[in-house]
Amino acid sequence: MVKAIRVHENGGPEVLKWEDVEVRDPKEGEIRLKQKAIGLNYLDVYMREGRYNLSPPLPYTPGMEGAGVVTAVGAGVTSCKVGDVVAYASPDVGSYAQERILPASLAVHVPSSVDVVEAAAVIFKGLTAHLLIHKAFKVERGHTILLHAAAGGVGCLVSQWASAIGATVIGTVSTNEKAVQAKEDGCRHVILYKDENIVDRVMEITSGKGVDVVYDSVGKDTFNESLSCLKKRGYMVIFGMASGEPDPIRVVQMASKSIYYMFSSLRNEDDQEWLHVAADELFSKIAKGMLRVRVNHKYPLSHASVAHTAMESRKTTGSVVLIPDEE
Repeated sequence: MVKAIRVHENGGPEVLKWEDVEVRDPKEGEIRLKQKAIGLNYLDVYMREGRYNLSPPLPYTPGMEGAGVVTAVGAGVTSCKVGDVVAYASPDVGSYAQERILPASLAVHVPSSVDVVEAAAVIFKGLTAHLLIHKAFKVERGHTILLHAAAGGVGCLVSQWASAIGATVIGTVSTNEKAVQAKEDGCRHVILYKDENIVDRVMEITSGKGVDVVYDSVGKDTFNESLSCLKKRGYMVIFGMASGEPDPIRVVQMASKSIYYMFSSLRNEDDQEWLHVAADELFSKIAKGMLRVRVNHKYPLSHASVAHTAMESRKTTGSVVLIPDEE
């Protein structure tokens, strides 16, 4: 028996229960993983609450990313062996556990130059950032982008990556502390959305032109402002709805605008070749110091409810991880 977080009903952080579970032997094409660290994502919150019909069948073990050591492999597995250190971003839940079974096709090798905790913290968010700036909208030198939640786990990676490409990044944050981090991560301009009007500031910064793309993971609270910040034929990429689903809009509001909906980003990304190429690029940039992984908050796995509470109250910056070995 091992320990895991289980969800038996949808609701607040209190529904995250610390329980004994059994982990079977891996079947063909699977591996068994002893986890060293588990990354948290806001998608975990949506599932726990039962929002947007995303909740898996109850009961379930939450979590979609992690890293650890392979302890057993099933028949036919040649991509990894016992003792390998791997990370994964899974379209299916199950990471809030000391050990788990995982399809071997999802495991990517973690180079020795990258810390395993950083790998767990960044793999889902880093692959999401890669999709955002290379596929959802291809960021190029000279582009100006507006990034909401710039100090968050995905935001800090998009800021660094896009600025390294040569884009001008405008980030929105809630506090002065987060503004400092956003600046460090490459935001040329930072907007404190509680004190400043986002649309007015963006138009001031862009001399009235608007931005090429808005990356919006907030949803309801920022949707209309995001649209208003776009230049003609600008592009808005929605990859989360932390504040809830936006209100219905009139078609006329979409005139000369484009919206790309990438809510559950990796769930629809079944290109295994892309997965490994993107992960290699991600880890390479981390090893070379081109991307900084901010593991700003660590909690024991058994304290997952505390971690969820902190994340939902917007008290966190960067990545939040759960550590099984700290029980």
